[in-house]
Amino acid sequence: MDKNDALSHLLKIESEAAALVTDAQAEADRRIEEAEKQNRASYEENYKKELLKLENNFQKFKEQTQQQYLEELDAYKEKISSANVDTNAFSALLDRFIAEGR
Repeated sequence: MDKNDALSHLLKIESEAAALVTDAQAEADRRIEEAEKQNRASYEENYKKELLKLENNFQKFKEQTQQQYLEELDAYKEKISSANVDTNAFSALLDRFIAEGR
């Protein structure tokens, strides 16, 4: 084998190696892209599940709070309406305030 043949052979091997590296890089890029797509899809699915869970918990809390509010409001109204009002004592107190103000 002369020098030109050896050099030609080495250039051919280098070209094949470069093609292998290029193919390997393309395959690595494809795998990375696929993994990123899967990770993104998994993240979005988990995000939506967690968001739905939080939304449901919020709605339950909101309904419980509204129910508690209504119960407390009804109890307060009952307490106010059942309170004994002494109109004579109230009138006497007003008369005293008016008399002292003169």
